[in-house]
This record gives sequence, structure tokens and C-alpha cells, in this order.
Amino acid sequence: MQAQIQSFFDPATHTITHVVFDREGGSAAVIDPVWDFNPHSGRTATHSVDQVADFLRGQRLRLEWILETHAHADHLSAAQHLRREFGGRIGIGARIQQVQDAFRRIYNLGDDFAADGRQFDHLFEDGERFRIGDLEAEAILVAGHTPADLMYLIGDAAFIGDTMFMPDTGTARCDFPGGDARALYRSIRRILALPEQTRLYLCHDYAPDERAPQWQTSVAEQRRANIHVHDGIDEDSFVAMREKRDATLDMPVLLIPSIQVNIRAGQLPPAEGNGRHYLKFPVDAL
Repeated sequence: MQAQIQSFFDPATHTITHVVFDREGGSAAVIDPVWDFNPHSGRTATHSVDQVADFLRGQRLRLEWILETHAHADHLSAAQHLRREFGGRIGIGARIQQVQDAFRRIYNLGDDFAADGRQFDHLFEDGERFRIGDLEAEAILVAGHTPADLMYLIGDAAFIGDTMFMPDTGTARCDFPGGDARALYRSIRRILALPEQTRLYLCHDYAPDERAPQWQTSVAEQRRANIHVHDGIDEDSFVAMREKRDATLDMPVLLIPSIQVNIRAGQLPPAEGNGRHYLKFPVDAL
């Protein structure tokens, strides 16, 4: 059975959330949902995830999985909002523990924060197979951007997170804690070894040269035209390019708040005595 896919683009964070389902009235997974956050005011909203929720209700879908490709540094996860309304299990790669441990130290979260992945309902191992209703799916490790990135292969569709972007934009940065340009190159070659007709669905599109946002490409197109990693680019050349480019990039606007939430599976830090939640800002740490 071929997966049916509905995608939602959030212009504030350039993030694409994907709903993957077997049929109307059947089972679904939501990949990389967005919780709106205003960094100037600290206010949250649910405009983005409300669109996803409306679609799930309109198609009468049973939400089985809320899948994170990684712990995002550019948007807050709305996984908890979806689970409260629709149920489902929140899944991420088992190596999230490495990411949690690194940021526990950066944010000085102490022993009160468990860096063992327990905040998530399921930790996927590399090559683990699972189902979304009648759809067969596989979680595949594609480390490099972070140590824990996963690709979800569902039929002939692969949801590749931040490993690659559209061919005119290239590949993900590797300068966050635990990032590794050499590992990313090898992960990308793993993706590009899939059949050429495999549909690749992205987590972000930054639409250079004012083109319209896009989020679907193919293995064949990436092998032919990706500006960073098309066929013929060897590992050493890629690593040199990626590390030089990363050294020029600013940190994402939402990195500080988003990581604190996303390593907790979309939950805010525990409320303090006055009932409010607070996010830390580590000075000179990143």
C-alpha cells in the first residue's frame, strides 16, 4: 500500500510537518509538528498544529505515532498537544540520550533531568520496523546534523529530517553539539543508495531566490543536482565545504528555547513555585 501524505508549511520557522496515513478513516503518523513560539514575548500558540489537527479530524484518522526526526533547534515540538487531543505514541531515535546529556550540561539541568530518553514513548533503534495501520515503516539512523537523526522510510517515501534540503539549498549544518560532517556525508550516501524514484520529504525549506516553498524531491534529483553532495562529491571535499560553511552561520533564532523543550518531547521545563514555566538562557555557552 502506498502512503498518503499531506504536508503543512510553517512560514515562521520554514518547517514542514507531514501527515502520513493509509486511507481516510484509517491510521496516521504526524512527523515533526510545530508549536508556535514568539521569541520576543515568550508567548506560545497553536496555529500551526491546529491545521494538522483539523486535517486529522476531517479525514477521521486515528493518530498512532507522533514521530520526531531529531531534537530540533529551530522550532518547538507540538508533540504533546497532539497526544493530548488524539493519543498516539511519541517516537524519536534512541541516540537522543546523547543529545540530552550534552544539553543537560549546557543548561545545567542537574539530576532532576533524566538523560535516558524516558520523556518519549518509544526510542527507535537503527533498522527498527514498525507499522502505521496498514503501512510498513522503518526507522533508519542518519546521524551527522545531530547524533540522533532518523529517516522514516514508509513505502516509497522517505522523511529525511534535516539531512538534506532541496537541491538548490544543499545540506544540514553539523556544528551543534554532537554534530559531525563526516557522519552526515555517510548518512546522506545511505539515503542516496535508495531506489532513484524514492520520494524524499524534507523538514525545512528556505526557498532561496524567492521561489515558492518546496518539500518533496527524489533520490535521483538529489544525486544529480544537490549543490553540496551530488554524485561525484567525495567525503573529504564535502567535509571541508561543510565545516567552512558552518563556521560562518549564526545560531538559529529559536535554538535556546527549542532545545530545552524538544529534549523533553515537547514539554516545557517544570513549573516553578509561582506556577509559571521558565526557559534558561546560557550565557557564552554556545
